[in-house]
Amino acid sequence: MENYLSGIIVDTCYHIHVELGPGLFESVYEEILFYELTQQGLNVKRQLPIPVIWREIKMDQGFRADLVVEDSVLIEIKSVASVEPVHKKQVLIYLKLTGLKLGLLINFNEALIKNGITRIVNNL
Repeated sequence: MENYLSGIIVDTCYHIHVELGPGLFESVYEEILFYELTQQGLNVKRQLPIPVIWREIKMDQGFRADLVVEDSVLIEIKSVASVEPVHKKQVLIYLKLTGLKLGLLINFNEALIKNGITRIVNNL
């Protein structure tokens, strides 16, 4: 399921990037990707609060996932000069906290979108 969804997400990102190119704010790409994926009939949650639990403390909103598709694939959107190792670690910890197995780190600020997509797995 995750790989099937990943294909749809990557293809959709490609089409968005071909039409708009790099250089817009992350929030713009997030809004458009959310719209395009929901138009394809997918269940997409946007800015989903994810709790963090530390011993007896539960923080109801430890972080917000940019997009979660079909409760299976987490998407973290960037529009930065370059993806840093900390961005990949961020997605991996999000996956661990949610129990999801696949995350896509998508940097729209690349000349070619294929160079801006990083698959991150958590026991997949």
